[in-house]
Amino acid sequence: MESQRDRRTEALGDLRVLSDEILCAILERFTPRDVARVACVSSVMYTLCNEEPLWMSLCLKGTSGSLQYKGSWKKTVLHNLNLPDKYKEYHRGPLYFDGFNSLFLYRRLYRCHTTLGAFHADTGNVQRIKDISLKEFYNEYDAKKPVMLSGLADTWPARHKWTTDQLLLNYGDVAFKISQRGARKVSMKFKDYVSYMKVQHDEDPLYIFDEKFGETAPSLLKDYCVPHLFEEDFFDILDTDKRPSYRWFIIGPERSGASWHVDPALTSAWNTLLCGRKRWALYPPGKVPLGVTVHVNEEDGDVNVETPSSLQWWLDFYPLLAEEDKPIECTQLPGETIYVPSGWWHCVLNLETTIAVTQNFVNSNNFEFVCLDMAPGYHHKGVCRVGLLALDEDGYENVRQNMPCNEKNSSYNDLLRKEKRAKIQKDADGLNDERAINGVSRSYNLWKDGFSYDINFLSMFLDKDRDHYSALWSSGNSIGQRELREWLSKLWIQKPKLRELIWKGACIALNANKWLECLSKICVFHNLPPPTDDERLPVGTGSNPVYLVGNSVVKIFVEGGLEASLYGLGTELEFQSRLREANSPLSKHIPDVLASGIIYLENGSCTNLSWDGKGVPDVIVKSNIISRKCSVDDFSFGVWGRKQLEYRNAGIPVDGSGSLAGNSNIWPYVITKRCEGNIFAELRDKLTWEDTTNLASFLGEQLNYLHLLSYPPPNISSFSDIDHELSLVGANGCIATVNSKSNVTAEWWLFTRTLTKMRKDLSSRLTKWGDPIPCKLIEKIDEYIPPDFAENFGNYACKHCSWIHTDVMDDNICMKPSMVCSTTAGNNEDITIVDNGLLSNYEVKSWCPSHILDFSDLSIGDPLVDLIPIYLDVFRGDSRLLKKFLESYKLPFVSEVSRWESTEGDQKFGRLSYLAMCYCILHHDNVLGALFSLWEELRSAKSWEEVELAVWGELNNYKGFP
Repeated sequence: MESQRDRRTEALGDLRVLSDEILCAILERFTPRDVARVACVSSVMYTLCNEEPLWMSLCLKGTSGSLQYKGSWKKTVLHNLNLPDKYKEYHRGPLYFDGFNSLFLYRRLYRCHTTLGAFHADTGNVQRIKDISLKEFYNEYDAKKPVMLSGLADTWPARHKWTTDQLLLNYGDVAFKISQRGARKVSMKFKDYVSYMKVQHDEDPLYIFDEKFGETAPSLLKDYCVPHLFEEDFFDILDTDKRPSYRWFIIGPERSGASWHVDPALTSAWNTLLCGRKRWALYPPGKVPLGVTVHVNEEDGDVNVETPSSLQWWLDFYPLLAEEDKPIECTQLPGETIYVPSGWWHCVLNLETTIAVTQNFVNSNNFEFVCLDMAPGYHHKGVCRVGLLALDEDGYENVRQNMPCNEKNSSYNDLLRKEKRAKIQKDADGLNDERAINGVSRSYNLWKDGFSYDINFLSMFLDKDRDHYSALWSSGNSIGQRELREWLSKLWIQKPKLRELIWKGACIALNANKWLECLSKICVFHNLPPPTDDERLPVGTGSNPVYLVGNSVVKIFVEGGLEASLYGLGTELEFQSRLREANSPLSKHIPDVLASGIIYLENGSCTNLSWDGKGVPDVIVKSNIISRKCSVDDFSFGVWGRKQLEYRNAGIPVDGSGSLAGNSNIWPYVITKRCEGNIFAELRDKLTWEDTTNLASFLGEQLNYLHLLSYPPPNISSFSDIDHELSLVGANGCIATVNSKSNVTAEWWLFTRTLTKMRKDLSSRLTKWGDPIPCKLIEKIDEYIPPDFAENFGNYACKHCSWIHTDVMDDNICMKPSMVCSTTAGNNEDITIVDNGLLSNYEVKSWCPSHILDFSDLSIGDPLVDLIPIYLDVFRGDSRLLKKFLESYKLPFVSEVSRWESTEGDQKFGRLSYLAMCYCILHHDNVLGALFSLWEELRSAKSWEEVELAVWGELNNYKGFP
């Protein structure tokens, strides 16, 4: 009999050396049009290019927003491309070829069409309990081990309302977010999703996993309530827009599910099933499942998990496990609630169409672990998820020698099986070669040898050289640094009974004990009262530790490392000196500086010295931070030295080191007078419209004074880091640039040259920030932003520079009561604040702005920059308040000298809105994230011009005042 023809060699040519899996992975990187072209190359390429999983990947990569499934993924892609009907091949049957066999494609096809009706052969080994008390749950299970609970949802309306038919009737036109492996955000109307579920044959089907269902379908929130066992949630203290995602509405068909993961921020979770059946597999913390690879970013600790789909894991990896390496598992039935403790690996497979709701939470038992996850560094984050596998050989041996296994701290001893080396049989697919066997065994043995999910053990791996205030913040963290500081501060104030626990968490996340020691030494040195128990935690959300001690405010400069901190304090002290000399009205609305100095560690103890910003203290001279000679009467770390530092660092990616080697134990500080009243951030929702408009007018008036204040002339000779163009500076302090129609001041030239350096790798920086910045706009950024700001802005925007605060945000504005009502007599009257407080029988009826705080981010530049934090953060994008501000500001943002000598094609440089938008895009903070959160409708904008005019268009009507 003649042997069957093997098409592969002839059809693939030189590509035959690549496996089918690699070829399919390469094809996923093509565009749909290129895949269609490659399909015409040969019979094997035709087969590979017509696989539904390939077209599913192509569709999801190219879709953003609403998705409508058209019966197959290829048809869906063709529909989305808006091709003429003759190219859609709706009526053409597929071609079939003999002589080509692929185990990879066969296994994938099998997974796509397998059924799971009999998959739950047993109930598993997770303990099942009904009618458990809060005390029993807290003592036996909370943050210790998983448990399946029944009866918690018996009274929920969702028990009978959350069926596919009922939800289709009530929410058919509601678009829910879809979980899928692509980076783009995809949603589907529920009626379209139900249609998809009925006809799909995907290996890893789409499933609804929507954390915003409470906003899109608020009535769903009335159908269930948080079970009494999980009501304690420390994140409840944050406003909804600041707390991380925590609740999800989940619907998925057979074969869908969640692949192996550890929940974000090491939170715990509960999941209640309303319809269908789910299969769960769980591993204790630190025990990585077979087939899962964890990568830990050594810069910020962000953890990336490579894992097969849940179906693939159950079919291909689970059978390879020895008995002692199998997971803890169970099948969840309708009405049951499973509890997943902090740090536990888990994988979920839907055995049929399921509907569920889940929430993550932080309580007293996992609070310290959540704080640990947000601490800077990377070793501890890897250890929390991977156990001792996250360490290199030397690190592992060090742990083995110094940290004996603490069996009594292990909360899952009763769930462990026999302790023996894994024995795994080989299979034909090669999934468990010798390396896989050794990997599983090493993982198991390392986990048993010394890993303990104990906060004291895990804290050993914190990077002592990285500090919360100066280290790079992980993009994988569930909340930002400001939100973390606000969270701990609010907990400290509102949960006084839990202060011992909160303090432990703050010491892990903020290094609070170190800063308290510094604060205590500063108080002794300046004869301030020692901090009370209430005052030992930093306040506010700023980027440096700030303390309220009696009638004083102590700020320790940490952010950016020693050099940046010295320039922060030096610039502020130089500004205060200028302010006093000019007798500016602004001085009445800035807290008085009472003292300033430097604290540093020497021979293991803190040493303190006073410093007024002039000259260079010996401890700084030894650090080699400053090379030029300085007079004892000069502000050696004043604003122009800071501008040089900004120029030098612009465009350089942050590496997270935060400070120069050997200089991490020196910190400048300033003591100011404490202002009466409250910060605006705490009062925002309590203020009347009149109070808010008065604030806008106040800010306009004070920014007018700030921008009119004279600044020290730039000392060009000291700009050793600025390139040779500064040699063009003439005696009048201007630069005669090539092709320029006007002379540009040295300070404006330096400002625009810094912007040009910040433009470097702009697209990659915006891409890294990601959502909610639209991908389509990031792709167009190079055609919107000019390549050289020094040339374009210098030629066509003859502007003046001024002092700029750069950080007038809602936590840097102080408000005081202006009118109160006596709760006994009911009359309105003015009142004088006594001891920073009000008498208990008075109610505040009106507030007025009193002070602008925190001038440590002062710089010299375009005054328009100051509008960014004011408009986006303080005014929250309210154009009415912006108008009110401008009415009081009264200064032109542009010099009227040749108002705008624009050439054809450069009209955009004549728009204030364009300048403001450029400053937003180039900002070193993620200003665009805040912008697209305020104007969500602009996420679908087709151009940056559309965003610019929608946000900043009001500026184009502003002419300033004569």
